[in-house]
Amino acid sequence: AALAYGMDKADGKVIAVFDLGGGTFDVSILEISGGVFEVKSTNGDTLLGGEDFDEELLRYLVNEFKKESSIDLSGDNLAMQRLREAAEKAKRELDGLAQTDISLPFITADATGPKHLNMKITRATFEKLVGHLIERTMGPCKKCVKDAGVEKSEINEVILVGGMSRMPKVQTSVEDFFGKKPSKGVNPDEVVAMGAAIQGGVLRGDVKDILLLDVTPLSLGIETLGGVFTKLIPRNTTIPTKKSQVFSTAADSQTQVGIKVLQGEREMASDNKLLGNFDLVGIPPAPRGVPQIEVSFDIDANGIVNVGARDKATGKEQNIVIQSSGGLSDSEIEKMVADAEMNAAADLQRKELIEAKNDADSTVYQTEKTLKEHEDKIDAETVEAVKAALADLRTKAEGDEVEEIKAALEEVQKMSMKIGEAVYKSQQGEGSAEGDEKKDDNVHDAEFKDKKD
Repeated sequence: AALAYGMDKADGKVIAVFDLGGGTFDVSILEISGGVFEVKSTNGDTLLGGEDFDEELLRYLVNEFKKESSIDLSGDNLAMQRLREAAEKAKRELDGLAQTDISLPFITADATGPKHLNMKITRATFEKLVGHLIERTMGPCKKCVKDAGVEKSEINEVILVGGMSRMPKVQTSVEDFFGKKPSKGVNPDEVVAMGAAIQGGVLRGDVKDILLLDVTPLSLGIETLGGVFTKLIPRNTTIPTKKSQVFSTAADSQTQVGIKVLQGEREMASDNKLLGNFDLVGIPPAPRGVPQIEVSFDIDANGIVNVGARDKATGKEQNIVIQSSGGLSDSEIEKMVADAEMNAAADLQRKELIEAKNDADSTVYQTEKTLKEHEDKIDAETVEAVKAALADLRTKAEGDEVEEIKAALEEVQKMSMKIGEAVYKSQQGEGSAEGDEKKDDNVHDAEFKDKKD
């Protein structure tokens, strides 16, 4: 749509595209710089469109006719089809007229004879009927502006797309929200097709100096210890993009790691969509936490994702190629985002508990290892205190109280510092003794005489 408006000439501008079509609603924020169109964010409602406006008017016509004639047309398929066509026609006419007439002779019949439907529908009546539908478009607009990280005052241009954007009430609502009159220079039904033709020219190489950058619809990442979803590429990241992060093994002598690639917004891996998985094998046996496994996500301009895992020590590598959308429809994507928002608090609690358990497990492992290495240098009282703190942390980690686990974890960390102090003092003592020995070895007897002039 922005391409069709010739916005490639509008350098350094932020543009909002409001697209209310027959079946869906979408809103996008783009930033244009040097002929590059960067989609900053997108949002919408896949269950909102012109058909919903038709249905509201259709229900009104059925109810009004029932009041006048005591006949319910909702069970008459033929009558409902005629009414639906009339409602759609009236809706379009009210874009340019203050009122319109609906006349449907012989709409039905009863014992008294045929019945005719004749009604006047004003624009004000229609706007009242669909007011809640127009209001539903404002929520996605707010989220889109927030996700883009811009203020409404920073948006330079608002473009209307889709047949329903012709409705005067929709236009005034958009103007009220964004604080500026929307552009109406191009036919809203044709604007996307025109822009698509320009983008086709870009892809063929016939049109130069224009680049359209899209965004990822959902976050991408992998499953990590405890079933947590670790995001590497957040939702609404501009593509093409590349991101990598280093992970390690969770067990001693682990020679392979499983990489599960996921898409979604939930905190736990099991609540997101699995896109694919693979194993990286041949990792040299080593203590847990020592191997360095670099996981990288590389998304090209077409949304194709290349996920790779590489053992930094051996250079062994494995990868998988996936479509970034994962075969999801717009409605499925919107549902996943809505589910994540609805379950955000509960998901965060689960994640905090698992992370606390992971921290506890890692701390117990490391502290026991340190204690075993230096037990002979630590006094018995400190050793017993550390072992007691470790036992308490193990017990707490089996429960589900995050604060209790954190408190026990803090206690073990304090004890670890005591281990460090004891080891340091022991090493200092050894160093001092060695120094004394060396000093004795270098002592030589000598005679000194006072030299007098």
